[in-house]
Amino acid sequence: MKNQSSTLGDFAPTRRQFLGLGLVVAGAAAINVVPGFQLLASAQAAVPPAAQKIADHFSSVKSMSGEFVQFAPNNQQTGGKFFLERPGKIRFNYDGSSNFRVISDGKSVVILNKKLNTSDLYPLSKTPLKLLLDDRIDLSGGRVQSIKEESDLTTIQLADKSVFGNSKITMMFDPKTYELRQWTITDAQGKDTTVMIYNVKEGVSFAPDTFAIDYTANRELNTKTR
Repeated sequence: MKNQSSTLGDFAPTRRQFLGLGLVVAGAAAINVVPGFQLLASAQAAVPPAAQKIADHFSSVKSMSGEFVQFAPNNQQTGGKFFLERPGKIRFNYDGSSNFRVISDGKSVVILNKKLNTSDLYPLSKTPLKLLLDDRIDLSGGRVQSIKEESDLTTIQLADKSVFGNSKITMMFDPKTYELRQWTITDAQGKDTTVMIYNVKEGVSFAPDTFAIDYTANRELNTKTR
């Protein structure tokens, strides 16, 4: 992917904005009102073969790393580096003095802000991020909300109301290379957070502690701040 330039301030998302990411990351307008989207009305609706092929290819990428630019609902931008390992693991190291980190170890997601001395823990299974990190992205069934196929972009929106309410995740892929370009998470209030990724490397290896969450430190910190 091509490098992208932007002016990034010393900004880390607040806890509410991170939850607006659907628990992690991603922006655009509510997809269901964007012209040209194919809305899939039922679990029996046919998923276009090209879309499933893209999802299968992305699922086959078991590890990747690169850089990201995040656009918050208030249009603030930040960036940093990300690391992903399937199933369920991802880490975002944000630029800036706040030393902001977001880590999923496959079971939980922790939001760390050393500047504010906060550590917030959430179940991965209750966030749309789970759909991005599943071992296989299955587009069958009622989770697919809409699919849009264009010559330069394939957009797939997923949701699971029974798991994380009205939040949605929208993934955008290159239809030729099948590369993930960006994803958007829309929270229950309709606020969007977008993450664009670039300088991506696939098939990378990580240190054993890359996705480790210190549950003891999290518990002690939150006990002290009550």
